[in-house]
Amino acid sequence: MLIHPEPTSLAAIATTAGPVVLVSGKVLEGLLTYDFSLEPQPQLAESWSATEDGKKYVFKLRKGVKWHDGKDFTSDDVAYSIMLLKEIHPHGRGIFSTVQEVRTPDPHTAEIILSAPAPFLLHSLAGSESPMVPKHIYADKRFDTNPANIAPIGTGPFRFKEWARGSHIIYERNADYWDKPKPYVDRLVVRFFPDAGGRVAAIETGNIDLAPMTPVSVNELNRLRALPNIRFETNGYQYFNYFARLEFNLERDQLREPKVRQAIAHAIDREAILRLAWFGYGKMMDGPISSTLARFHTDEVSTYAFDPKKAEQLLDEAGYKRGQDGVRFRMNIEYIPNALGDTYRRTAEIIKQYLANVGIELTIRSSDFSAYLKRVYTDRDFDMMINNMASMFDPTIGLQRLYWSKNIKRGVPFSNGAAYSNPEVDMIFEKAATEGDAAKRRELFVRFQQIITRDLPDLTLMELQHVTIYNPKIKNHTITADGVNGNLADMYIDTK
Repeated sequence: MLIHPEPTSLAAIATTAGPVVLVSGKVLEGLLTYDFSLEPQPQLAESWSATEDGKKYVFKLRKGVKWHDGKDFTSDDVAYSIMLLKEIHPHGRGIFSTVQEVRTPDPHTAEIILSAPAPFLLHSLAGSESPMVPKHIYADKRFDTNPANIAPIGTGPFRFKEWARGSHIIYERNADYWDKPKPYVDRLVVRFFPDAGGRVAAIETGNIDLAPMTPVSVNELNRLRALPNIRFETNGYQYFNYFARLEFNLERDQLREPKVRQAIAHAIDREAILRLAWFGYGKMMDGPISSTLARFHTDEVSTYAFDPKKAEQLLDEAGYKRGQDGVRFRMNIEYIPNALGDTYRRTAEIIKQYLANVGIELTIRSSDFSAYLKRVYTDRDFDMMINNMASMFDPTIGLQRLYWSKNIKRGVPFSNGAAYSNPEVDMIFEKAATEGDAAKRRELFVRFQQIITRDLPDLTLMELQHVTIYNPKIKNHTITADGVNGNLADMYIDTK
Protein backbone atom coordinates (compact mmCIF):
# COMPACT_ATOMS: atom_id res chain seq x y z
CA MET A 1 0.00 0.00 0.00
CA LEU A 2 1.23 3.47 -0.90
CA ILE A 3 0.50 6.53 1.21
CA HIS A 4 1.74 10.09 0.89
CA PRO A 5 3.22 11.81 2.77
CA GLU A 6 4.89 9.62 5.38
CA PRO A 7 3.00 9.70 8.69
CA THR A 8 4.47 11.39 11.75
CA SER A 9 2.93 8.80 14.11
CA LEU A 10 1.29 5.40 13.76
CA ALA A 11 -1.52 5.95 16.28
CA ALA A 12 -4.33 8.41 15.49
CA ILE A 13 -5.17 9.08 19.13
CA ALA A 14 -4.21 12.78 19.01
CA THR A 15 -4.39 13.72 15.34
CA THR A 16 -6.64 13.79 12.30
CA ALA A 17 -3.69 13.89 9.87
CA GLY A 18 -4.59 11.75 6.86
CA PRO A 19 -1.44 9.59 6.67
CA VAL A 20 -1.61 8.76 10.39
CA VAL A 21 -5.30 7.85 10.17
CA LEU A 22 -4.61 5.58 7.20
CA VAL A 23 -2.06 3.44 9.05
CA SER A 24 -3.51 3.63 12.56
CA GLY A 25 -6.68 1.69 11.73
CA LYS A 26 -4.79 -1.47 10.84
CA VAL A 27 -3.82 -1.85 14.50
CA LEU A 28 -6.21 0.34 16.53
CA GLU A 29 -9.91 -0.37 16.03
CA GLY A 30 -13.10 1.42 17.03
CA LEU A 31 -16.24 0.42 18.86
CA LEU A 32 -18.18 0.66 15.59
CA THR A 33 -17.73 0.83 11.86
CA TYR A 34 -20.12 2.27 9.22
CA ASP A 35 -21.60 1.18 5.92
CA PHE A 36 -21.64 3.45 2.88
CA SER A 37 -24.91 5.01 4.10
CA LEU A 38 -23.18 5.86 7.40
CA GLU A 39 -25.29 3.41 9.36
CA PRO A 40 -23.39 2.02 12.39
CA GLN A 41 -22.18 -1.59 12.31
CA PRO A 42 -20.51 -3.69 15.06
CA GLN A 43 -16.77 -3.76 15.54
CA LEU A 44 -15.36 -3.98 19.09
CA ALA A 45 -18.90 -3.38 20.35
CA GLU A 46 -21.39 -6.12 19.47
CA SER A 47 -24.47 -4.05 20.30
CA TRP A 48 -25.47 -0.65 21.64
CA SER A 49 -28.46 1.28 22.93
CA ALA A 50 -29.32 4.81 24.04
CA THR A 51 -31.76 6.23 26.55
CA GLU A 52 -34.65 8.30 25.24
CA ASP A 53 -33.14 11.55 26.53
CA GLY A 54 -29.87 10.87 24.65
CA LYS A 55 -27.75 11.18 27.77
CA LYS A 56 -26.64 7.59 28.15
CA TYR A 57 -25.20 5.10 25.66
CA VAL A 58 -24.63 1.48 26.60
CA PHE A 59 -22.16 -0.65 24.60
CA LYS A 60 -21.90 -4.40 24.93
CA LEU A 61 -18.33 -5.39 24.06
CA ARG A 62 -17.10 -8.51 22.30
CA LYS A 63 -15.74 -11.25 24.52
CA GLY A 64 -12.42 -12.88 23.82
CA VAL A 65 -10.79 -9.81 22.24
CA LYS A 66 -7.12 -9.43 23.17
CA TRP A 67 -4.55 -6.71 22.74
CA HIS A 68 -1.51 -7.65 20.69
CA ASP A 69 0.50 -8.17 23.88
CA GLY A 70 -1.97 -10.84 25.03
CA LYS A 71 -3.91 -8.85 27.63
CA ASP A 72 -7.73 -8.79 27.53
CA PHE A 73 -9.62 -5.89 25.95
CA THR A 74 -12.19 -4.69 28.51
CA SER A 75 -14.53 -1.83 29.31
CA ASP A 76 -11.72 -0.21 31.33
CA ASP A 77 -9.87 0.29 28.03
CA VAL A 78 -12.98 1.88 26.49
CA ALA A 79 -13.43 4.24 29.44
CA TYR A 80 -9.78 5.27 29.40
CA SER A 81 -9.72 5.73 25.60
CA ILE A 82 -12.80 7.93 25.49
CA MET A 83 -11.59 10.21 28.27
CA LEU A 84 -8.16 10.41 26.60
CA LEU A 85 -9.76 11.27 23.24
CA LYS A 86 -11.79 13.96 24.99
CA GLU A 87 -8.56 15.47 26.31
CA ILE A 88 -6.15 15.29 23.38
CA HIS A 89 -7.88 14.45 20.07
CA PRO A 90 -8.74 17.44 17.80
CA HIS A 91 -12.24 16.11 17.09
CA GLY A 92 -12.55 14.26 20.38
CA ARG A 93 -12.63 17.50 22.33
CA GLY A 94 -15.92 18.23 20.59
CA ILE A 95 -17.31 14.73 20.17
CA PHE A 96 -16.93 13.90 23.85
CA SER A 97 -17.26 17.39 25.31
CA THR A 98 -20.45 16.50 27.20
CA VAL A 99 -19.16 13.14 28.45
CA GLN A 100 -19.20 13.20 32.24
CA GLU A 101 -17.95 9.70 32.82
CA VAL A 102 -17.74 6.22 31.34
CA ARG A 103 -19.05 3.59 33.71
CA THR A 104 -17.81 0.00 33.60
CA PRO A 105 -20.34 -2.21 35.42
CA ASP A 106 -18.59 -5.32 34.09
CA PRO A 107 -15.62 -6.07 31.79
CA HIS A 108 -17.85 -6.24 28.71
CA THR A 109 -20.18 -3.27 29.29
CA ALA A 110 -19.30 0.41 28.87
CA GLU A 111 -21.83 3.13 29.69
CA ILE A 112 -21.15 6.63 28.39
CA ILE A 113 -22.87 9.22 30.58
CA LEU A 114 -23.48 12.68 29.05
CA SER A 115 -24.45 16.02 30.58
CA ALA A 116 -26.36 16.86 27.39
CA PRO A 117 -27.32 14.90 24.24
CA ALA A 118 -24.63 14.46 21.59
CA PRO A 119 -26.59 13.47 18.45
CA PHE A 120 -23.39 12.89 16.47
CA LEU A 121 -21.73 10.57 18.99
CA LEU A 122 -23.03 7.29 17.58
CA HIS A 123 -21.48 8.19 14.20
CA SER A 124 -18.13 9.11 15.75
CA LEU A 125 -16.82 5.75 16.92
CA ALA A 126 -14.92 4.39 13.93
CA GLY A 127 -11.31 3.39 14.50
CA SER A 128 -10.24 6.09 12.06
CA GLU A 129 -11.92 8.72 14.25
CA SER A 130 -12.01 7.39 17.84
CA PRO A 131 -9.47 4.56 18.19
CA MET A 132 -9.49 2.39 21.29
CA VAL A 133 -6.07 2.16 22.98
CA PRO A 134 -4.82 -0.14 25.77
CA LYS A 135 -5.11 1.48 29.20
CA HIS A 136 -2.22 -0.57 30.56
CA ILE A 137 0.08 0.84 27.89
CA TYR A 138 -0.98 4.50 28.06
CA ALA A 139 -2.16 5.21 31.61
CA ASP A 140 1.24 5.29 33.35
CA LYS A 141 3.22 7.13 30.70
CA ARG A 142 3.18 10.63 29.22
CA PHE A 143 1.10 10.46 26.10
CA ASP A 144 3.37 12.52 23.85
CA THR A 145 6.44 10.37 24.59
CA ASN A 146 4.71 6.98 24.73
CA PRO A 147 6.57 4.42 22.59
CA ALA A 148 3.18 3.00 21.50
CA ASN A 149 2.68 6.08 19.31
CA ILE A 150 5.33 4.74 16.94
CA ALA A 151 5.04 1.02 17.75
CA PRO A 152 1.31 0.64 18.40
CA ILE A 153 -0.36 -2.19 20.29
CA GLY A 154 -3.98 -2.72 19.32
CA THR A 155 -6.74 -5.26 18.79
CA GLY A 156 -6.65 -5.05 15.00
CA PRO A 157 -6.04 -7.66 12.31
CA PHE A 158 -2.45 -6.55 11.80
CA ARG A 159 0.43 -6.32 14.26
CA PHE A 160 3.07 -3.63 13.90
CA LYS A 161 6.52 -5.05 13.05
CA GLU A 162 8.83 -2.26 11.88
CA TRP A 163 9.02 1.32 10.65
CA ALA A 164 11.99 2.18 8.44
CA ARG A 165 11.77 5.97 8.27
CA GLY A 166 11.69 7.30 4.73
CA SER A 167 11.04 3.85 3.29
CA HIS A 168 8.25 1.65 4.70
CA ILE A 169 6.19 0.25 7.55
CA ILE A 170 5.59 -3.49 7.89
CA TYR A 171 2.51 -5.02 9.50
CA GLU A 172 2.07 -8.76 9.95
CA ARG A 173 -1.04 -10.88 10.31
CA ASN A 174 -2.50 -11.11 13.81
CA ALA A 175 -3.04 -14.88 14.19
CA ASP A 176 -5.10 -14.27 17.36
CA TYR A 177 -7.50 -11.79 15.78
CA TRP A 178 -10.98 -11.90 17.31
CA ASP A 179 -12.72 -12.26 13.94
CA LYS A 180 -11.18 -15.52 12.72
CA PRO A 181 -10.27 -16.60 10.07
CA LYS A 182 -9.55 -12.97 9.21
CA PRO A 183 -7.29 -11.35 8.22
CA TYR A 184 -6.57 -13.09 4.95
CA VAL A 185 -3.36 -11.22 4.14
CA ASP A 186 -0.10 -12.37 5.78
CA ARG A 187 1.79 -9.10 5.46
CA LEU A 188 0.98 -5.49 4.66
CA VAL A 189 3.84 -3.22 3.58
CA VAL A 190 3.18 0.51 3.53
CA ARG A 191 5.52 2.36 1.17
CA PHE A 192 6.45 6.05 0.89
CA PHE A 193 7.49 7.82 -2.30
CA PRO A 194 8.09 11.55 -1.75
CA ASP A 195 8.57 12.10 -5.48
CA ALA A 196 5.36 12.38 -7.51
CA GLY A 197 6.94 10.60 -10.46
CA GLY A 198 8.03 7.76 -8.22
CA ARG A 199 4.47 7.28 -6.97
CA VAL A 200 3.10 7.11 -10.50
CA ALA A 201 5.81 4.68 -11.62
CA ALA A 202 5.28 2.39 -8.62
CA ILE A 203 1.56 2.16 -9.36
CA GLU A 204 2.02 1.78 -13.10
CA THR A 205 4.59 -1.02 -12.83
CA GLY A 206 2.57 -3.00 -10.28
CA ASN A 207 4.97 -2.45 -7.38
CA ILE A 208 2.02 -0.98 -5.49
CA ASP A 209 -1.23 -2.91 -5.04
CA LEU A 210 -3.30 -0.31 -3.19
CA ALA A 211 -3.05 3.49 -3.26
CA PRO A 212 -5.80 5.43 -1.44
CA MET A 213 -6.56 9.15 -1.22
CA THR A 214 -5.63 10.04 -4.84
CA PRO A 215 -1.85 10.00 -4.17
CA VAL A 216 -0.97 11.21 -7.68
CA SER A 217 -1.83 14.29 -9.69
CA VAL A 218 -5.31 14.13 -11.18
CA ASN A 219 -3.86 14.77 -14.62
CA GLU A 220 -2.33 11.26 -14.40
CA LEU A 221 -5.59 9.54 -13.47
CA ASN A 222 -7.17 9.10 -16.89
CA ARG A 223 -3.96 7.57 -18.27
CA LEU A 224 -3.66 5.21 -15.29
CA ARG A 225 -7.33 4.28 -15.52
CA ALA A 226 -6.77 2.94 -19.04
CA LEU A 227 -4.10 0.44 -17.94
CA PRO A 228 -5.28 -3.20 -17.72
CA ASN A 229 -3.68 -3.85 -14.30
CA ILE A 230 -5.32 -0.87 -12.57
CA ARG A 231 -8.79 -0.17 -11.21
CA PHE A 232 -10.35 2.85 -9.46
CA GLU A 233 -12.68 2.92 -6.44
CA THR A 234 -14.52 6.08 -5.39
CA ASN A 235 -16.39 4.55 -2.46
CA GLY A 236 -14.89 4.65 1.02
CA TYR A 237 -14.81 8.44 1.44
CA GLN A 238 -18.37 8.94 2.70
CA TYR A 239 -17.12 9.21 6.28
CA PHE A 240 -14.98 12.24 5.42
CA ASN A 241 -16.74 14.18 2.61
CA TYR A 242 -13.90 16.34 1.31
CA PHE A 243 -14.50 19.64 -0.46
CA ALA A 244 -12.25 22.32 -1.96
CA ARG A 245 -12.77 25.96 -1.07
CA LEU A 246 -11.43 29.45 -1.57
CA GLU A 247 -11.17 31.00 1.89
CA PHE A 248 -11.01 34.76 2.43
CA ASN A 249 -9.09 36.55 5.18
CA LEU A 250 -11.85 38.81 6.51
CA GLU A 251 -9.30 40.91 8.39
CA ARG A 252 -8.26 42.44 5.05
CA ASP A 253 -10.02 45.74 4.24
CA GLN A 254 -11.11 44.78 0.73
CA LEU A 255 -12.32 41.31 1.72
CA ARG A 256 -14.24 42.62 4.70
CA GLU A 257 -16.64 44.18 2.16
CA PRO A 258 -19.36 41.63 1.17
CA LYS A 259 -19.69 43.02 -2.35
CA VAL A 260 -16.01 42.30 -3.01
CA ARG A 261 -16.44 38.67 -1.97
CA GLN A 262 -19.59 38.39 -4.08
CA ALA A 263 -17.73 39.91 -7.02
CA ILE A 264 -14.95 37.35 -6.68
CA ALA A 265 -17.54 34.57 -6.63
CA HIS A 266 -19.15 35.89 -9.83
CA ALA A 267 -15.76 36.37 -11.52
CA ILE A 268 -14.73 32.71 -11.20
CA ASP A 269 -16.01 29.95 -13.48
CA ARG A 270 -16.00 27.04 -11.05
CA GLU A 271 -17.10 24.54 -13.70
CA ALA A 272 -14.03 25.47 -15.73
CA ILE A 273 -11.84 24.87 -12.68
CA LEU A 274 -13.40 21.42 -12.21
CA ARG A 275 -12.80 20.64 -15.87
CA LEU A 276 -9.35 22.18 -16.40
CA ALA A 277 -7.61 21.78 -13.05
CA TRP A 278 -9.37 18.72 -11.67
CA PHE A 279 -10.09 16.87 -14.94
CA GLY A 280 -13.65 16.28 -13.83
CA TYR A 281 -12.75 14.46 -10.59
CA GLY A 282 -15.29 16.26 -8.46
CA LYS A 283 -18.82 17.55 -8.36
CA MET A 284 -20.24 21.05 -8.29
CA MET A 285 -21.24 22.12 -4.80
CA ASP A 286 -22.69 25.49 -3.78
CA GLY A 287 -22.46 25.27 0.01
CA PRO A 288 -20.28 23.69 2.69
CA ILE A 289 -22.34 20.52 3.29
CA SER A 290 -21.82 17.67 0.84
CA SER A 291 -24.76 16.10 -0.97
CA THR A 292 -23.55 12.81 0.50
CA LEU A 293 -24.89 14.05 3.84
CA ALA A 294 -28.43 14.10 2.48
CA ARG A 295 -29.98 14.41 5.93
CA PHE A 296 -28.42 17.89 6.25
CA HIS A 297 -27.77 19.10 2.68
CA THR A 298 -29.98 21.64 0.90
CA ASP A 299 -29.91 23.19 -2.57
CA GLU A 300 -31.85 26.23 -1.34
CA VAL A 301 -28.82 28.47 -0.96
CA SER A 302 -27.39 31.63 -2.55
CA THR A 303 -25.54 30.88 -5.77
CA TYR A 304 -23.11 32.93 -7.83
CA ALA A 305 -23.23 32.27 -11.55
CA PHE A 306 -20.17 33.04 -13.63
CA ASP A 307 -20.85 36.67 -14.56
CA PRO A 308 -17.80 38.94 -15.02
CA LYS A 309 -19.99 41.97 -15.78
CA LYS A 310 -21.81 41.52 -12.49
CA ALA A 311 -18.45 41.18 -10.76
CA GLU A 312 -17.24 44.48 -12.28
CA GLN A 313 -20.43 46.20 -11.19
CA LEU A 314 -20.12 44.98 -7.60
CA LEU A 315 -16.47 46.06 -7.40
CA ASP A 316 -17.41 49.53 -8.67
CA GLU A 317 -20.22 49.74 -6.10
CA ALA A 318 -17.78 48.71 -3.37
CA GLY A 319 -15.60 51.69 -4.27
CA TYR A 320 -12.76 49.80 -5.92
CA LYS A 321 -12.46 51.41 -9.35
CA ARG A 322 -9.88 50.40 -11.90
CA GLY A 323 -6.69 52.43 -11.83
CA GLN A 324 -4.88 53.71 -14.90
CA ASP A 325 -3.16 50.34 -15.15
CA GLY A 326 -6.53 48.61 -15.06
CA VAL A 327 -5.93 47.16 -11.58
CA ARG A 328 -8.40 47.74 -8.76
CA PHE A 329 -6.22 46.22 -6.01
CA ARG A 330 -3.52 43.59 -5.52
CA MET A 331 -3.61 40.55 -3.25
CA ASN A 332 -1.88 37.22 -2.67
CA ILE A 333 -3.31 33.71 -2.84
CA GLU A 334 -1.98 30.57 -1.12
CA TYR A 335 -2.70 26.95 -1.93
CA ILE A 336 -2.39 23.91 0.30
CA PRO A 337 0.59 21.71 -0.61
CA ASN A 338 -0.08 17.95 -0.70
CA ALA A 339 -0.07 14.99 -3.09
CA LEU A 340 -2.34 17.01 -5.37
CA GLY A 341 -0.11 20.08 -5.08
CA ASP A 342 0.03 20.77 -8.81
CA THR A 343 -3.77 20.49 -8.96
CA TYR A 344 -4.16 23.20 -6.31
CA ARG A 345 -1.48 25.26 -8.05
CA ARG A 346 -3.37 25.01 -11.35
CA THR A 347 -6.54 26.01 -9.50
CA ALA A 348 -4.72 29.10 -8.18
CA GLU A 349 -3.47 29.95 -11.67
CA ILE A 350 -6.97 29.73 -13.15
CA ILE A 351 -8.43 31.88 -10.36
CA LYS A 352 -5.64 34.40 -10.93
CA GLN A 353 -6.62 34.67 -14.60
CA TYR A 354 -10.32 35.11 -13.85
CA LEU A 355 -9.73 37.79 -11.22
CA ALA A 356 -7.29 39.64 -13.49
CA ASN A 357 -10.17 39.97 -15.97
CA VAL A 358 -12.11 42.04 -13.43
CA GLY A 359 -9.15 44.09 -12.21
CA ILE A 360 -7.88 42.11 -9.20
CA GLU A 361 -4.20 41.21 -9.49
CA LEU A 362 -3.14 38.11 -7.58
CA THR A 363 0.31 36.89 -6.62
CA ILE A 364 0.46 33.11 -6.14
CA ARG A 365 2.55 32.02 -3.19
CA SER A 366 3.65 28.45 -2.49
CA SER A 367 5.44 26.83 0.43
CA ASP A 368 5.97 23.48 2.08
CA PHE A 369 3.29 22.18 4.41
CA SER A 370 4.72 23.38 7.72
CA ALA A 371 5.47 26.84 6.31
CA TYR A 372 1.96 26.98 4.85
CA LEU A 373 0.39 26.22 8.23
CA LYS A 374 2.51 28.84 9.99
CA ARG A 375 1.89 31.54 7.41
CA VAL A 376 -1.87 31.00 7.31
CA TYR A 377 -2.88 30.00 10.82
CA THR A 378 -0.17 31.53 13.02
CA ASP A 379 1.08 34.62 11.18
CA ARG A 380 -2.21 35.16 9.31
CA ASP A 381 -0.09 36.46 6.45
CA PHE A 382 -2.50 35.69 3.61
CA ASP A 383 -5.35 37.26 1.67
CA MET A 384 -6.98 34.22 0.07
CA MET A 385 -6.19 30.53 0.27
CA ILE A 386 -7.26 27.41 -1.57
CA ASN A 387 -7.58 24.42 0.72
CA ASN A 388 -9.55 21.26 1.19
CA MET A 389 -11.53 20.33 4.25
CA ALA A 390 -13.62 17.38 5.40
CA SER A 391 -17.18 18.07 6.44
CA MET A 392 -17.03 14.58 7.98
CA PHE A 393 -20.03 12.48 8.94
CA ASP A 394 -21.66 15.37 10.79
CA PRO A 395 -21.38 19.20 10.46
CA THR A 396 -20.77 19.61 14.18
CA ILE A 397 -17.59 17.59 13.86
CA GLY A 398 -16.35 18.69 10.44
CA LEU A 399 -17.62 22.25 9.99
CA GLN A 400 -18.08 23.92 13.35
CA ARG A 401 -14.31 24.39 13.61
CA LEU A 402 -14.31 26.39 10.36
CA TYR A 403 -17.14 28.85 11.04
CA TRP A 404 -17.57 29.13 14.83
CA SER A 405 -16.25 32.47 16.12
CA LYS A 406 -14.86 30.79 19.25
CA ASN A 407 -12.55 28.84 16.98
CA ILE A 408 -10.69 31.92 15.71
CA LYS A 409 -7.43 30.72 17.22
CA ARG A 410 -3.97 31.70 16.06
CA GLY A 411 -1.67 28.75 15.67
CA VAL A 412 -4.44 26.13 15.41
CA PRO A 413 -4.37 24.51 11.93
CA PHE A 414 -7.62 24.00 10.02
CA SER A 415 -9.59 26.24 12.34
CA ASN A 416 -11.56 29.40 11.47
CA GLY A 417 -8.91 30.81 9.15
CA ALA A 418 -11.27 33.41 7.67
CA ALA A 419 -11.79 34.96 11.15
CA TYR A 420 -15.51 34.77 10.37
CA SER A 421 -17.91 35.79 13.12
CA ASN A 422 -21.70 35.66 12.96
CA PRO A 423 -23.71 35.32 16.21
CA GLU A 424 -26.50 33.42 14.45
CA VAL A 425 -24.06 30.85 13.06
CA ASP A 426 -22.53 30.48 16.53
CA MET A 427 -26.00 29.89 17.95
CA ILE A 428 -26.81 27.32 15.27
CA PHE A 429 -23.73 25.24 16.01
CA GLU A 430 -24.14 25.48 19.76
CA LYS A 431 -27.79 24.43 19.54
CA ALA A 432 -27.20 21.69 16.95
CA ALA A 433 -24.51 20.13 19.14
CA THR A 434 -27.17 19.03 21.65
CA GLU A 435 -30.39 18.96 19.58
CA GLY A 436 -31.80 15.45 19.74
CA ASP A 437 -34.68 16.01 17.30
CA ALA A 438 -33.43 15.06 13.81
CA ALA A 439 -35.90 17.34 11.97
CA LYS A 440 -35.01 20.36 14.10
CA ARG A 441 -31.33 19.64 13.67
CA ARG A 442 -31.76 19.56 9.89
CA GLU A 443 -33.55 22.93 10.02
CA LEU A 444 -30.60 24.41 11.90
CA PHE A 445 -28.08 23.19 9.35
CA VAL A 446 -30.22 24.27 6.39
CA ARG A 447 -30.24 27.76 7.87
CA PHE A 448 -26.46 27.54 8.39
CA GLN A 449 -25.89 26.76 4.71
CA GLN A 450 -28.08 29.68 3.67
CA ILE A 451 -26.20 32.11 5.90
CA ILE A 452 -22.76 30.92 4.80
CA THR A 453 -23.57 31.18 1.10
CA ARG A 454 -24.94 34.68 1.72
CA ASP A 455 -22.05 35.91 3.91
CA LEU A 456 -19.34 34.16 1.83
CA PRO A 457 -16.48 33.81 4.31
CA ASP A 458 -15.37 31.26 1.73
CA LEU A 459 -16.43 30.11 -1.71
CA THR A 460 -17.00 26.38 -2.10
CA LEU A 461 -15.29 25.31 -5.32
CA MET A 462 -16.35 21.67 -5.55
CA GLU A 463 -17.01 18.40 -3.78
CA LEU A 464 -13.88 16.31 -4.22
CA GLN A 465 -13.95 12.83 -5.71
CA HIS A 466 -11.02 11.01 -4.17
CA VAL A 467 -10.06 7.70 -5.71
CA THR A 468 -8.39 4.58 -4.42
CA ILE A 469 -6.15 3.09 -7.11
CA TYR A 470 -5.74 -0.67 -6.86
CA ASN A 471 -4.67 -3.85 -8.57
CA PRO A 472 -7.80 -5.86 -9.50
CA LYS A 473 -6.44 -8.94 -7.70
CA ILE A 474 -6.87 -7.05 -4.38
CA LYS A 475 -10.42 -7.67 -3.14
CA ASN A 476 -12.57 -6.24 -0.31
CA HIS A 477 -10.29 -3.32 0.47
CA THR A 478 -13.24 -0.89 0.51
CA ILE A 479 -16.29 -2.18 2.33
CA THR A 480 -17.00 0.62 4.83
CA ALA A 481 -17.59 4.38 4.72
CA ASP A 482 -13.98 5.05 5.73
CA GLY A 483 -12.63 2.70 3.06
CA VAL A 484 -8.92 1.94 3.23
CA ASN A 485 -8.73 3.94 6.46
CA GLY A 486 -10.48 0.93 8.02
CA ASN A 487 -8.76 -2.18 9.34
CA LEU A 488 -8.57 -4.15 6.03
CA ALA A 489 -9.49 -7.34 7.88
CA ASP A 490 -11.67 -8.49 4.95
CA MET A 491 -9.12 -7.75 2.23
CA TYR A 492 -7.73 -10.72 0.31
CA ILE A 493 -5.64 -11.45 -2.77
CA ASP A 494 -7.31 -13.26 -5.65
CA THR A 495 -4.70 -15.73 -6.86
CA LYS A 496 -6.74 -17.07 -9.78
